[in-house]
Amino acid sequence: MNERFFQLSEDKRNKIISSGFRVFSQYSYKNSPMSEIAAEADISKSLLFYYFKNKKELYLFLCRYSTELTEQEMIRQKCYEKADFFDIFLSGLKVKVQLMRQYPDLSLFQPKAYYEKDKSLRPEINKIIGQYSGYENQSEMLKLNKEQFIDGLDLEMMYMDMFLASQGYLWEKLQSETIDPDKMENDFIRMIEFWRQMYSRKK
Repeated sequence: MNERFFQLSEDKRNKIISSGFRVFSQYSYKNSPMSEIAAEADISKSLLFYYFKNKKELYLFLCRYSTELTEQEMIRQKCYEKADFFDIFLSGLKVKVQLMRQYPDLSLFQPKAYYEKDKSLRPEINKIIGQYSGYENQSEMLKLNKEQFIDGLDLEMMYMDMFLASQGYLWEKLQSETIDPDKMENDFIRMIEFWRQMYSRKK
């Protein structure tokens, strides 16, 4: 990426970023036109390629930016300082809903990138997302302590069950024409409480 992109004013940078999120969330990577991103950002297509040498570089920049923004917000809101695994998981989902309210196009882009199948992107997307997801990377931060859960529970399978179910729920809701963040947050609370009752050790 050209360092001159970071020399732009914050307003101009945000305009390019927002335009990228919107266009990439509407189309597949292959069918996303750089000309539409440039037009929406009020710059020429050649200038956009001056800041990002190709579409792939812009896409991966946005993938990294959106992932890091989510993680920074979780740290800022002290999600990892919650009492237990279920509280941490729920607070992380609430952060995603909050970001959806503030940056709807970013929230649409994230699951689209997660499921993007383009072979030229997949390994690098996995690398970007992987450091913030997956049982091995998250087990310590999420306070996955066997003593909290029912005997014999496979913690990795439990994590996968909850992660994939919440991702699937997000993906389904984001495909609908009307997105209701308040309902999504309430649904997440119900889902977490269901998992808490099902997986927690009985006192």
